[in-house]
Amino acid sequence: MKRTIAIVSILGGMVLGATVLRDLVPNTEAQTAPVVAPSAAPATTFNETRALLENEKNSVGVIKNNQDGVVFVTVESNPQVAQSGSSGSGTPGGQTDPFGQFFGGQGSDIVPGPSTGSGSGFFVNDAGYILTNYHVVDGADTITIKLHSDKTEYKAKVIGTAPDYDLALIKADGLAKNKIKAMTLGNSDLLEAGRKVIAMGAPFGLDFTATEGIVSAVGREIPTGVREVPQTAIQTDAAINPGNSGGPLVNSLGEVIGINTQILSPGARQSSGVGFAIPINTAKNLLTRLEKGGQISTPTLGIRLGLLENLTTRQRNDLGSNLPDKGVIIAAVTMGSPAATAGLKASDVIKQIDALPVSASEDLQKYLLGKAYGNTVTLKILRDGKEQSVTVSLKEYKVAN
Repeated sequence: MKRTIAIVSILGGMVLGATVLRDLVPNTEAQTAPVVAPSAAPATTFNETRALLENEKNSVGVIKNNQDGVVFVTVESNPQVAQSGSSGSGTPGGQTDPFGQFFGGQGSDIVPGPSTGSGSGFFVNDAGYILTNYHVVDGADTITIKLHSDKTEYKAKVIGTAPDYDLALIKADGLAKNKIKAMTLGNSDLLEAGRKVIAMGAPFGLDFTATEGIVSAVGREIPTGVREVPQTAIQTDAAINPGNSGGPLVNSLGEVIGINTQILSPGARQSSGVGFAIPINTAKNLLTRLEKGGQISTPTLGIRLGLLENLTTRQRNDLGSNLPDKGVIIAAVTMGSPAATAGLKASDVIKQIDALPVSASEDLQKYLLGKAYGNTVTLKILRDGKEQSVTVSLKEYKVAN
């Protein structure tokens, strides 16, 4: 009986508590509105177009709209055959055939078959000029291109090159105007990490392949060109492999924002998820000069440099006081070079070129990339402990043999 009374008391308290709480909570429309049971969703048929994600539709559209502007490039080189006693280039290093004299040969260099390679490119204007990497066409005796819309093979020739930038401009012979689909060149200065990009080209000779990723970083410095001068590049995780070189890297608007050029792949030649592209603005700045033909050469001072931090204490003392802890020192000056004409000497310490502080040889090389023959630069140097300025006129010169 007592247990029953206790339960009743508890229930009574709960009811009372609920009543008190109900009186304290303001009455709203939502609380008093009648509960309506949700109606069943109408059955719909599967619509593939509607099911496509916006990103997928964008990727498909960008590829379709630009694939006819991409070019597949094949190159072939035929090394010269040199007879015995010559320096020949039939084999790497000019090695002679060790078996030729035993098998009726004349001791000539080994004659390899033609070496072939492949790369990519893209139309940059309606005149039919094709931009690619310099390393794709370097040393090629014949260049052949194929188009996405036309499997005919067309012979092409090099119009202009910029070896220090790893860029080349080529043009095909006999290509009809309606086959030329120029791609839109964007503005690589506006890129940000995280933006979507699509790499187009022919990796491993697989014609007209597209891979998608993002801009992983901007302003990344990588060794570029024949002299491997550090230059800014676009880093992307869009798969780039051998054969992609020279192909376009496009954004979600279908604009070319880079030229695929290198991969970072320790111990292997396939993509490891770190690829690099030359910013399209670099190519745009050189395009007019490339169209004029010939080779765009970057001026050099004609000096060999050393690092101050590698000097011994005695060497530093011989150079006088006021030496910075780090920097570059001229180790040698080439006869007839711009540096020699300007009066620069071995043991001069270079502190600055124009307004740019110099702490490594790469600083000088990068700065000179933007210069042309006929320009002048001013070097701030330290000689015998005293600071002075030297104006150097950049000219073309030949190194004496």
